[in-house]
Amino acid sequence: MSASGGKMGPSLTQEILSHLGLASKTAAWGTLGTLRTFLNFSVDKDAQRLLRAITGQGVDRSAIVDVLTNRSREQRQLISRAFQERTQQDLLKSLRAALSGNLERIVMALLQPAARFDAQELRTALKASDSAVDVAIEILATRTPPRLQECLAVYKHDFQVEAVDDITSQTNGILRDLLLALVKGGRDSYSGIIDYNLAEQDVRALQRAEGPSTEETWVPLLTQRNPEHLIRVFDQYQRSTGQELEEAVQNRFHGDAQAALLGLASVIKNTPLYFADKLHQALQETEPNYQVLIRILISRCETDLLSIRAEFKKKFGKSLYSSLQDAVKGDCQSALLALCRAEDM
Repeated sequence: MSASGGKMGPSLTQEILSHLGLASKTAAWGTLGTLRTFLNFSVDKDAQRLLRAITGQGVDRSAIVDVLTNRSREQRQLISRAFQERTQQDLLKSLRAALSGNLERIVMALLQPAARFDAQELRTALKASDSAVDVAIEILATRTPPRLQECLAVYKHDFQVEAVDDITSQTNGILRDLLLALVKGGRDSYSGIIDYNLAEQDVRALQRAEGPSTEETWVPLLTQRNPEHLIRVFDQYQRSTGQELEEAVQNRFHGDAQAALLGLASVIKNTPLYFADKLHQALQETEPNYQVLIRILISRCETDLLSIRAEFKKKFGKSLYSSLQDAVKGDCQSALLALCRAEDM
């Protein structure tokens, strides 16, 4: 993996991660989140606090943010059920009525089950052609297999259509084939055994693929081989051809297909860096892309946001926390900063 940062010393997060042996590879699922299960959890107290926050004189946004950004998703679901039992009102609808703007979007995302949040984001992206590639690759390529299958089940339940049907009708060509292959979830699991012969065969296949055979070779290989194997293939491809695999993608593919393959390659090589790049890009826009910021921070805060923060600081020379602080305005700033959690010095 390559990352170019300034001549700055490693942050505390990077130092910790390097000792754990996780700083330079994709984090193990669920080990490096910024948001953990709240130990002194009282579902009744939290439900009461949220009720007071929306029924008192003026909405207590700070209390709402404090509760929801300090509880795990499972705990937030318990709070929702307790609120319903106590008040006979739906917590999500009650908070939606009390809030507005980006803070409302954050709270709605926090209160939904993870699979429903993913399904809604995927559906919205597939119906809006300008974001279909980016969001579809993010969700289909970075979720664990069980979470992806749950997302697809919720998608069918909520929208009365299979995700594969929407992908088929809304995309075409190589992009469609790539997304459909990712939906099937047929990627090999890593056995711990390095198959050097297979890596060499894959490199040769990628080099030989021309014309119609290009898609037939690249799509199955990048969607079915395990990431550990593919990283070896990428390295060997560069040694054999003198160019990085991304350069070959740029030379052979165009448009949405190129964007999707480049995104997938980035996920495979270094998932936290992939998300760091996306967050940085969202923050560099004239108006921050709140949809991207909200989706990534909420979806990764319980899995690998510490790794993402470390990659962000390493590449861009500035912490994610400070970057959010400088770019994000309004009521939602405190919520996003709470999910990010802390400054990386």
